[in-house]
Amino acid sequence: MEPSLATYLALSGILFTIGATGVIFKRNALGMFMCIELMLNAVNLTFVAFSRYYADVTGQLFVFMVMSVAAAEAAVGLGIFIAFFRNRISIDVDDANILKN
Repeated sequence: MEPSLATYLALSGILFTIGATGVIFKRNALGMFMCIELMLNAVNLTFVAFSRYYADVTGQLFVFMVMSVAAAEAAVGLGIFIAFFRNRISIDVDDANILKN
């Protein structure tokens, strides 16, 4: 038996909720970054589920675009984390107020 559209949407909602909760409660920048990636993957799962349900490839094209943006975000974000770690020897977001000046 194949899972229904509602099953995929429920799983996507659970993953998105876990990611949003992690972004709100994490203090570590890398943990927050991973939760944002989890949220992006939840949205990708929704796109693919609707794409399969409606037999249209448009959702899969959106997934390709989201994954491209996520890869660029990962490269830039990790570069910023490395630069911040070299200055503060910490990647705690509470210590990031030095970036304001």
